[in-house]
Amino acid sequence: MIEVKNLTKKYGSNTAVSDLTFTVEDGRIYGLLGPNGAGKTTTMNIMTGCLSATSGSVTVDGYDIFEEAEEAKKRIGYLPEIPPLYTDMTPKEYLTFVAEAKGVPYDRRAAQVKKVMEQTDIAGVANRLIMHLSKGYRQRVGIAQAMLGDPDVIILDEPTVGLDPKQIIEIRNLIRGLAEKHTVIISSHILSEIAEVCDHVLIIAGGKLVADESLADLEERAKRSNGLIVRARCGAAEMEKTVGKAAGCSVKHTSSAPGGLTEAVVSTGDSPNASEAVFSAFASAGIPVSEMYFRESSLESIFLELTEGSIFGDDEDEDEEEDEYEGDSEAEEESRAGGKDARPDDDDDDDDGGGGAAGDDDYKPLFSDSGREGDDR
Repeated sequence: MIEVKNLTKKYGSNTAVSDLTFTVEDGRIYGLLGPNGAGKTTTMNIMTGCLSATSGSVTVDGYDIFEEAEEAKKRIGYLPEIPPLYTDMTPKEYLTFVAEAKGVPYDRRAAQVKKVMEQTDIAGVANRLIMHLSKGYRQRVGIAQAMLGDPDVIILDEPTVGLDPKQIIEIRNLIRGLAEKHTVIISSHILSEIAEVCDHVLIIAGGKLVADESLADLEERAKRSNGLIVRARCGAAEMEKTVGKAAGCSVKHTSSAPGGLTEAVVSTGDSPNASEAVFSAFASAGIPVSEMYFRESSLESIFLELTEGSIFGDDEDEDEEEDEYEGDSEAEEESRAGGKDARPDDDDDDDDGGGGAAGDDDYKPLFSDSGREGDDR
């Protein structure tokens, strides 16, 4: 359904996303996982056509998100981390507006709005102002707008951030329900959130894809790392031979360790005294053992192993990227507005002493009372 090839996004000298390549297949729930500042939101914004890429391509059902944007975007529903809600509207008014913006035919609009409100369980608050809704209900309204137009793919950026435990469970159940008819992609920096609802995981660290596996494969990888860890001053062959002398024990795999040591992950079977037996075998062989302990790996430990080196130090780069991007946006907005002092922001400027900008004493309103009465403008 979605193909991402060699996707790269740079902000000046900073690289937010580097050469990402992966495929999203139909009918699955994908988790886009990574530490803060890893590039998850940037990737999602590019995938949905909200942000341009420096290089690479994204195709949705065969349509290029940049070259054939209209057709590609028809197939995607997107909920950013901060739901794009108009809080002075009711959910029903807002969803009707979004349905019109998405090009849902008039004769199907009311029925589709009703359907997504029922699916997200917000029909009971359909006529309350969004500003008066709880964060959990606002999140539901945001998911409802992503569902309008019946897109094939629904992309949710950090959908459970800031919710209480009850709301989190409700949103998880809602996401599972969406997967019955849609492909769903959710992002998070919390592994437990991904593990609860996803069946496939994409892990990004430092803007690079470091894992593209099913959740079952990740769990199996964790199991393979379980065992008795032995570090000894010997070669791999001698390590295997010595461990084999301990009843019920065998070497799963070996690797080089600092200081000229060899590290082995040892399978101990059901032996209750495996560590004593292994230690005795090394003592009998006269081989120094520098370290020995049991390790029980988890998904969290695998995640840390895959993202090590990007957990610390990347947030600063991410902040620089955001500052640069925000700076460009402010400059563009000022240019479009014709300068900061082109017009007052709101009616409170008079109460605040004119907004505080230099030259406000010379400000002339666009309309004066006399202008309203007699000016032909």
